[in-house]
Amino acid sequence: MMKIFSRLFYRYSFILFVCMMAFLSFSNQAIGQINVEVYETSAHGNSLKKVTQFLDSKTPIEIEIDSSRKFQIITGFGGAFTESSAYLMTKLSANNREKILKAYFSEEGANYSLTRTHINSCDFSLSNYAYANISGDNILEHFSIDHDKNYLIPMITEALKVSKNGFKIISSPWTAPPWMKDNNDWRGGKLLPAFRETWALYFSKYIKAYKKEGINVWGITVENEPLGSGNNWESMIYTPQEMTDFVHDYLGPHLEKEGLSSIKILGYDQNRGEDLDKWAKTMFVDSLKSKYFGGTAVHWYNSTYDYFPQSLQYTHQVSKGKYLINTEACIDSQKPEWNNDKWFWSKHARDWGWIWATESQKYLHPEYVPVFRYARDIIGCLNNYVDGWIDWNMVLDKNGGPNWAKNWCAAPVLVDVENDEVYFTPLYYTMSHFSKFIRPGAVKIGCNIHNQELMATAVKNPDGTIALVVFNPTNEVKSLKIKFKRKIKNISIEASALQTVIIKY
Repeated sequence: MMKIFSRLFYRYSFILFVCMMAFLSFSNQAIGQINVEVYETSAHGNSLKKVTQFLDSKTPIEIEIDSSRKFQIITGFGGAFTESSAYLMTKLSANNREKILKAYFSEEGANYSLTRTHINSCDFSLSNYAYANISGDNILEHFSIDHDKNYLIPMITEALKVSKNGFKIISSPWTAPPWMKDNNDWRGGKLLPAFRETWALYFSKYIKAYKKEGINVWGITVENEPLGSGNNWESMIYTPQEMTDFVHDYLGPHLEKEGLSSIKILGYDQNRGEDLDKWAKTMFVDSLKSKYFGGTAVHWYNSTYDYFPQSLQYTHQVSKGKYLINTEACIDSQKPEWNNDKWFWSKHARDWGWIWATESQKYLHPEYVPVFRYARDIIGCLNNYVDGWIDWNMVLDKNGGPNWAKNWCAAPVLVDVENDEVYFTPLYYTMSHFSKFIRPGAVKIGCNIHNQELMATAVKNPDGTIALVVFNPTNEVKSLKIKFKRKIKNISIEASALQTVIIKY
């Protein structure tokens, strides 16, 4: 009996051992290592540098990526063509012009895929101008975009030659010509009811005129900052209902009649927050009234740190999955620091709200770190249904201009035209972490980071790669454990740094 028991014991022990080894072998295969490429920009000197050496830690921060959870489809990232930027480009040598355009639009550079420009003049123009200047020209017989042929159109045309896959363009008016407005002024006032049809015609003439120049407009916003800009530069006021009615009764039907129904019409085009909720509700509560709206455009100027997630989520819900694009953001209300990377990584910047916000809103406008503001906002937006993010001016001078209203701002690329010098600020590399590695058509996917100090977001690109962006605003190097499809990868991120991790599988 004992011999039989002994034989059975050893036989089943052996079977159990084989099963355990097979299980362990399967587990090891299933866990495995993720194949990654890591690019980092940091306050310590990395500028979109590929890094391969990482700090090891027994207590890494876990980041779990779940490609089965899918959210918005990405439209793109980029910056704005303004007359100021285009003018400065003509003051540089041919080598530096090419350098900047390749840096922004080539595959080797930031590879911008979504851009913006202005219809008529804006504050970042050399002066006030419109395409129709004869009062009472209701049929726009004398409409002409010749002014833009001096600077804007050449810059856009050259950028299109550099870009392999092209880029989308959103065009925005700051104001109608003064003769169409109730105050006959570039600043403030409203569109006179008698010129609503003429103003709708203005959009179609602009789109067709640009097309003749080889430039296809992808979308338009109805009005830049319809709440006004304190009458400091070109502006025109709408209420939510007035804009909704104009789009439904005039602009939408007119573009449709002119064979331009593919043009995306984006409403609002001002700051996130409480006003966005009100506008989104008005624009999208009635499906018949909202049928011509392609989505919503937003700006970031209501806070230096809050990206207003509830407001973005609400807009996404009521607009039923239409476009939600950040069309403007910049380091505003001050002259930038020339050739000083440390300034862009230091908590010294102050926005308009530092002085001008009401007392109840001043808490939203503390001093901030410029790079942190960009990184935090873009990641926060992506994690709350925003599908496109556009910076403001691509190129400005050492003073943060030219700007006829003296509304000085920073840009990712600064130039000294007198000495023919170009300064790629840390903001350029910050933008590149998104524009270069997150491509149009990518899908935002699940990404959970087990830490309150760091931020992360992830997308699945059309080519199947995963792009994970991690932001570490702390003063410490952080060790990370990335988990994806039962595989892991241990890396680390520098203090005060932004990383893009490309996962290939």
